[in-house]
Amino acid sequence: MLGVAVLVGCGEDPPPVPPSPCQALTENGGGVTVGSGRAGDPAAPRAATAYAAGKSAVHARSYMVVTANPLASRAGCEVLEAGGSAVDAAIAAQLVLGLVEPQASGIGGGAFLLHYDAASHVVQAYDGRETAPAGASEDYLRTIDASSESPPQPSARASGRSIGTPGVLRMLALAYGDHGRRAWPELFAPATNLARDGFAISGRLALAIAQERDALEGDAEARATYFDGAGRPLAIGAVLKVPAYADTLSAIAGGVDAFYGGELAQAIVDQVQRAQGRDGSPITPGAMTLADLAGYHAVRRDPVCTVYRGYRICGMPPPSSGGIAVAETLGVLAQVELGALAPTGVDREGGTPQVAAVHFVAEAERLAYADRDAYVADPDFVPLPGGSSDAMLAPAYLAARRGLIQDGASIGTAPPGDFGAAGVAVTPEHGTSQITVVDAQFNVVAMTTTIESTFGSYHMTHGFLLNNQLTDFSVAARDAAGELIANRVGPGKRPRSSMAPTLVFAGADDGTLGPFVMATGSPGGATIIQYVVKTLVGVLDWGLDAQQASALVDFGAANDPVTNVGGEHPDVSDALVRGLEAIGHTVNRGPQTSGIATIIRGPGGSVFGGADPRRDGLVLGDLLPP
Repeated sequence: MLGVAVLVGCGEDPPPVPPSPCQALTENGGGVTVGSGRAGDPAAPRAATAYAAGKSAVHARSYMVVTANPLASRAGCEVLEAGGSAVDAAIAAQLVLGLVEPQASGIGGGAFLLHYDAASHVVQAYDGRETAPAGASEDYLRTIDASSESPPQPSARASGRSIGTPGVLRMLALAYGDHGRRAWPELFAPATNLARDGFAISGRLALAIAQERDALEGDAEARATYFDGAGRPLAIGAVLKVPAYADTLSAIAGGVDAFYGGELAQAIVDQVQRAQGRDGSPITPGAMTLADLAGYHAVRRDPVCTVYRGYRICGMPPPSSGGIAVAETLGVLAQVELGALAPTGVDREGGTPQVAAVHFVAEAERLAYADRDAYVADPDFVPLPGGSSDAMLAPAYLAARRGLIQDGASIGTAPPGDFGAAGVAVTPEHGTSQITVVDAQFNVVAMTTTIESTFGSYHMTHGFLLNNQLTDFSVAARDAAGELIANRVGPGKRPRSSMAPTLVFAGADDGTLGPFVMATGSPGGATIIQYVVKTLVGVLDWGLDAQQASALVDFGAANDPVTNVGGEHPDVSDALVRGLEAIGHTVNRGPQTSGIATIIRGPGGSVFGGADPRRDGLVLGDLLPP
C-alpha cells in the first residue's frame, strides 16, 4: 500500500501534509491512506446507511477512479499511479470488488465496458454478458423438463438453471489485449493479497449476508465463507479471509484460460449441475458443460452514439438495452426546455427536482421502456427493427413519441412504437456495481459489472459466487397472442440487460467526437436507465457538478403508472410528491439502490469525481486539495 496515514494538524501542530496519491481527502484538507485502519479511513467498517449526505466533488490533477468500495478504488488508483491504463485499473478494481462486495459482482458474472481511446478518438464497446448453455431450451427457466409443468427447484434463481456462462474475465482479457499497459499478473496482486490477509467487512456486506442468510446456508462453501464457527452470519467489522479466492486469482494471473478450462471450469460445471443443497434439499441442475465454458467469447461491438444538446452521448448496444433506452429518452427530452426546470434549493445533494421536470423525464422514460421491452434482445439472434438502432432513434420517430406526452397528465403505461414485435416484463436485479476510470492519458473506462441478484444464484465455488443472470430472459417464449418474445431463452444467447455505462463528448463541427466531457454509470437493475438519465440531465441541463449529479434525487419511471422518487434523499419534499400525484403519477417513495460513479473533465486536463452517497463509493486519484 502506498504512503502512510496523514495526521491532520491543529493549534500549534505542524500544518497538514499534502496527501499522497490514492489517499482520501478529509474535510479540512488533510488525508488518510485507504486501508490504514486508522481514524478517518473511509475503508473502516461503518453501518449500512441509506444515504450519507455532505459529500463534495473530488478534484484530481490527471487521473481518477470511482468504485463502490474504498478498497477497490485504492487498487485501481495504485495501478494508475504506477502508470497503468484505465483498463488496467478497471481490472484491478473488479478483482477486489469480487472479494469485498461479493453480493454485487465478481468473476462468476458478466459486464459491459465502454472504452475511449484518447489517441485515436475511438469509443469501443466490450460485451462480457453471460450466455445460456447449448442445452438450454425455450422452457429452460419455466419447467424441469419437457414432460413436466413443475418449475425449477427451489426456484429458477437458486437452481442451476439461472447460471449463465461467466463472461467478465474474457471481456477484461479482450480489453486488456487492446489497451493494457501493466503486466497482467501485476493487476491481480491487490485482490490476491487482500484475500489472503483479510479485510474488515462493511456494514453493507454484513447486512446483505444477514438478509440472504437462509439461501446462503444452502451452499456449503458460502456458509463456510460468510458465517462464523457457530453458524452466525459475519457481523460488521469481522475480518474475512478467502484463501480459495486468492488461489483462484493466482491461477488466472497466468491467463484466463485457467478459468475457462481445467480444474476451475470443472468446479463451475459441478456447481451448476449440483442436484442437492447442503441439507439434501433438491436443486434443479443446469445444463452448462465444459464445452460451454471453453467456447465462451467476449465481443467487441459498436457503441450507440447520439446527439443531445450538442453533446455526443455514447452507450452500450444490445444485448444491453441501456444505451438505446438512455438515447431514446434523451432524444425525446431534447424537445423539452429542461434548462428552465432546474432543481430548487441546490445544495451538495443536488436540490429538489421540480414537478414538471420529473414528469417530462418519467414520461420520456416510459416511452423508451416500452420500446426496450418490446424490441431489445441479443442482436446475434433477434435483430433490432430495421437491423440497427437507427429506426428507434430517428428524429422523426422521436418527435412522434414526444407528441404522446401531455404537459399535465401522465401516460401511465405507454405503447411501444409500431415495429411489429412483442415484449416481456422486466426482472429486477440487485447484484451490480459500477467502475469509472480516467487515466493520465485521458483514456476512459465506464464499466458496469454484475452477478444479477444479491449473491447471484447462491452457488459458490473456489472463493467466488456464480451469477443468476439467465433470469433476465423471459420465462415464457411467447406472449398472450402467441407471438415469439424477443428476449426468450435460447442456446448460446445473451439475456437482455439494463446496464448503461455512458460516455459524453463535446460535439465537433464535422459530427465526430470532440473532447471527452463525462463518464458515468450505475448499478440498480432495470432502474439503471433512470439513474443514468437523471445524472446526465443533472450535468448537461442543470449544470450540477459530478457529486451533485450523482447524489441528486433518483427519479423516473419504467413502463407502468409508478414514478420513482427516492425517499431516502433529504431533498425530497411532500410538495413534489403531491404535485406529481395531482397529474396522475403513482409515486413510489421507496429507497433507491443507485450506485452512480461519475467523472467530469475539468480545466487544464484535471478531473472531478462524484460517488453515490447511497453506497460506500469512493473517488481516488492524484487528488488536489479542496
